[in-house]
Amino acid sequence: MRNCFIRILRHWNWKSALLSSLSRSAVFFFTNLHAGSDAAIGAMLAEFAYRSLTAGFYGGLTQAFRAAEPRWLATLSVMFGMPVVSHTIEFTVHWLRGTPNLRASMAASVAFTLVSTLFHLHAMRRGVLIVGKGGRSLAADFASLPRTLVSFVTSGFGLLDRRLTTENQA
Repeated sequence: MRNCFIRILRHWNWKSALLSSLSRSAVFFFTNLHAGSDAAIGAMLAEFAYRSLTAGFYGGLTQAFRAAEPRWLATLSVMFGMPVVSHTIEFTVHWLRGTPNLRASMAASVAFTLVSTLFHLHAMRRGVLIVGKGGRSLAADFASLPRTLVSFVTSGFGLLDRRLTTENQA
C-alpha cells in the first residue's frame, strides 16, 4: 500500500492542482453568490480544498494518457472515466456541506470539466503543463498558453487534431 501512495505522489501534477483549484473554486463562488457571501465563500473553500487534494492526481492521469494510442480511446477515457469519479465525489462533498446552489454548481462544474479536460489533454500533448520528465517551469508553460489556446480552438477543442504527441515527434 505504501508503494501505491508513493507512486501517486510521484505522478501528482501540481500544475493541474493549482490551476484546477483556483478556477473551479471561482466557479463555485460565483454560482453560489446569490445565496450570500458566506455561502459563496463556503462553497469556494470546499471546492478549493477538494480540488487541491484530487486535481493533481487527475492531472497526472491525464498526463499519462497524453501519449496513449489509439488517441480517440485515450481522449474518451480522460473525458468520461475520470470525471464520473471526480464529480461523484465533488457532489458528495458539496451535498454534505450544504452548498445552496448545488444543481447549478454541479452543472457549471461538469461543463467546465468537459472543456478543461480537453484543453489539458491538448496542452499536455504539446508538452505544456507537464510535471517531471519533459516538464518546464510554470512561467514557460504560461508563456505557451496563448498559442496552445489558439491551437485548441482551431482544432475543434483538440478533437480534430491529428498532431503527434511530443514524445512521438522526436
